[in-house]
Amino acid sequence: QVQLVESGGGSVQAGGSLRLSCVVSGRTFSNFAMGWFRQAPGKEREFVAAISGIGGSRHYADSVKGRFTISRDNAKNTLWLQMNNLKPEEHGVYFCAARFSSTYAGRSPGWYDYWGQGTQVTVSS
Repeated sequence: QVQLVESGGGSVQAGGSLRLSCVVSGRTFSNFAMGWFRQAPGKEREFVAAISGIGGSRHYADSVKGRFTISRDNAKNTLWLQMNNLKPEEHGVYFCAARFSSTYAGRSPGWYDYWGQGTQVTVSS
């Protein structure tokens, strides 16, 4: 059984930074592609960033390029999302997601098989 646990959310002012973490247990972490998604109240879950199992391929939503960085440490079974210069419209619940795939990382929520419980990010203007 694969479990994902996010942490690191909180409240920041616009322009601030947060670093989200996702710890994965239950399977060999390096075999999983990982993604971060955001869901604001009343809206659909949207793609933020993704990284392949071996970390060689990374993808970002256009809106976060240059400000967010996705990374992973396969030895620590941990995924991170460093978020800089946060904007008020980027508030919401952030989820990490996983799928067994070493070389490709999808952008669609439906591509992923496993999800964490989410961590709340609030950005005030």
